[in-house]
Amino acid sequence: MVREIFETKRKALKINLNAEIYGTFAEIGAGQEVARNFFNAGAASGTIAKTMSAYDMTFSDAIYGEEEDGRYVSRTRLTKMLQHEFDLLTTRLHSEKYDNKKFFAFADTVTTLNFTKTNEPHGWIGLRFQHEVDGPVNDIIIHVRLLDSDNQLQQKVLGIIGVNLLFAAYYYADNAQIMIESLVDNLSIGSVEIDLVKVDGPLFKNVNERLINLYLIAKGFAKAAIFRPDGKAAQIKDYLYKKNIILLRTKYRQKSLPNFDLFNLAVDQFKKNTGATAENTVVLIEVLMGNVLEEDHIITASDLEEFAKRAEELCSTGNNIMVSNFRRNNHLAEFINNFKPMNIGIATNVSNLRNIFNSDNYNKEQYTNELLSYISGMFNKNIKLYAYPYLLKKDNKIITTKNMSVSEEARPLFDFLIKNGYIIDIENYDIKHVKTV
Repeated sequence: MVREIFETKRKALKINLNAEIYGTFAEIGAGQEVARNFFNAGAASGTIAKTMSAYDMTFSDAIYGEEEDGRYVSRTRLTKMLQHEFDLLTTRLHSEKYDNKKFFAFADTVTTLNFTKTNEPHGWIGLRFQHEVDGPVNDIIIHVRLLDSDNQLQQKVLGIIGVNLLFAAYYYADNAQIMIESLVDNLSIGSVEIDLVKVDGPLFKNVNERLINLYLIAKGFAKAAIFRPDGKAAQIKDYLYKKNIILLRTKYRQKSLPNFDLFNLAVDQFKKNTGATAENTVVLIEVLMGNVLEEDHIITASDLEEFAKRAEELCSTGNNIMVSNFRRNNHLAEFINNFKPMNIGIATNVSNLRNIFNSDNYNKEQYTNELLSYISGMFNKNIKLYAYPYLLKKDNKIITTKNMSVSEEARPLFDFLIKNGYIIDIENYDIKHVKTV
């Protein structure tokens, strides 16, 4: 059944005309873009108890408390805003007039594009709400990246997302996938990325947080999701920012667990080469969703459950798990580089390198351009590939970068990468851990 998508003004008006929905808007950063949509829709007095912005940091700290790390666009700041504003509602509004109200507190803390266009526009948006009159509270928190190159367009996007979030909480909360999907109603493709959704409260007791964050990737709202060893979703930038990152790629429907013996050698070698420590290093196992998304295959609920099950299985090994849609290593490297990492290591099988540096796998006329694109996107001073060997069954021979076949036209580039330490063979491996191909 196709879901009807209501335009933003109609959503806001429907909420305004619902006599049970009543609450506060607190917005810091871009302006009161969300509240403005409700005022413009009409009948806003039926919904809005208060709307405010505390732009000055001193005022903001006086209301919500200081942030230890000094960051105002953060999840901790958003949580304080939601707590403070909802507590005010329930403390102050007690008369008969409010007996049938489902209270909510909406908050966002956002940085949009500055005048010199030198910052990274992003924000935290959240809602604390009652789904029933006098009922318990539930939370929805999302992190967004604003992608438009114009400040006013970003403000407009923020306003639409805010309306979508409030509408989703009251009209789609019984279906998590529709709730997530509706967050980008009436937004153009490429205007926003939603890279984290957190839900809490009795309304969401049966919602699998891994599933809804995987759904973001399946619908193209996000490129990747990270899950900590405890299985909880993490905000990617906060988790990876200025860290050393070593990653092992695995594929969807790969039945066996990764080769942890060889990967552990790669991690040890990465730390030795870079001086990374356990405290400043994030070790990731990636599950690649991209090969499925680019096939003629519609992602189903069953697929998402399989991805979630795979992520849970890998989390149980004590590792951080990233699910992504990056088919090629260079796209993955470009993405991780957005978080200003100190060093990046990607563990890969030599057989994958053999495919890349073998022109027989590509259109001959396009091969050199594709190879150059791969290398320019993949390698810079802080990115290295750690290649683990495979056993070539027909020759009973261990294949490393030293004896793998390389096309003549790719040989100079390959030799350059080897000589300058961009591609590194994993050392001291035990032959019993080497995969046979």
